[in-house]
Amino acid sequence: MLLSLLTLGLSPQASAQQQDKIAQLLPLQQTPVQVVTTVNFITDLVQQVGGNRVRVTGLMGAGVDPHLYKASAGDVRRLQQAHLIFYGGLHLEGKMVELLERLPRAIAVTDAIPRERLIRPPGGFQGQYTYDPHVWFDVSLWQLTVDRVREALSRVDPAGSAYYQASAAAYRQRLAQLDAFIRQQIALVPPQQRVLITAHDAFAYLGRRYGLEVRGLQGISTVSEAGARDVQELVEFIVQRRIRAIFVESSVPRRPIEAVVAAARARGWNVVIGGQLFSDSAGNPGTPEGTYVGMMEHNIRTIVNGLLGRQM
Repeated sequence: MLLSLLTLGLSPQASAQQQDKIAQLLPLQQTPVQVVTTVNFITDLVQQVGGNRVRVTGLMGAGVDPHLYKASAGDVRRLQQAHLIFYGGLHLEGKMVELLERLPRAIAVTDAIPRERLIRPPGGFQGQYTYDPHVWFDVSLWQLTVDRVREALSRVDPAGSAYYQASAAAYRQRLAQLDAFIRQQIALVPPQQRVLITAHDAFAYLGRRYGLEVRGLQGISTVSEAGARDVQELVEFIVQRRIRAIFVESSVPRRPIEAVVAAARARGWNVVIGGQLFSDSAGNPGTPEGTYVGMMEHNIRTIVNGLLGRQM
């Protein structure tokens, strides 16, 4: 990692917290804008705003866990050659955070979100997580990242400013429709049944925005592992609350959730796996779930059907 930083000519003092990186970007002499992104729903975000004026390379595909991802030598070369880099921030990309924060052309999209709107439970999180990074599950917060991308693209490609402005406005409107859709769907579930249990604690923003009680077997990072006590406490909660369904995640192993199901059934309560949710990664390219909007729509339909006892 140290060699990579030296190769890229990075200043130890340069970080997203210490400077406005967008203000320091210089206009390019050519297009399309070469962009590198981390998680695939950020890839989709940049494509929605940038359209045919950008060429986006995503480092993390479907099913990849950003908390555990380590940059390869090829990734470092791509980052070095990029005109712009967009990443989540808030330590989402746990193994890459030191590298990303020091890259002068790397923009954390979550820097667009006022810190008072982030989730920071009493006592904070263990380790490096001051804030919960899973902000995309509150669509109203994810809307704020659109202009962060637009501003950076317009800075390096001033000729495309009007294009980016129009694309961003259209996408923000699409996200407003998505936000309304989620509210309508969650309202179908009786209030006492609005309990979402998943493998790791990625859905707190979804719960806060849309009125779900959320429990995760693991913490907000998949680096932590659930122990026997975590499983038993969750099983006790499920049995007492008579929860119908719990959910697995595409980027997290199924085995811990399957252990919870088995333990609950041993206690005489037949909880089921209600389906697979996309948490830290969207779906495969070319599928509806491969976009941010499609990922969110899939998740909400899966949650609602599972909590209502309807199998998709």
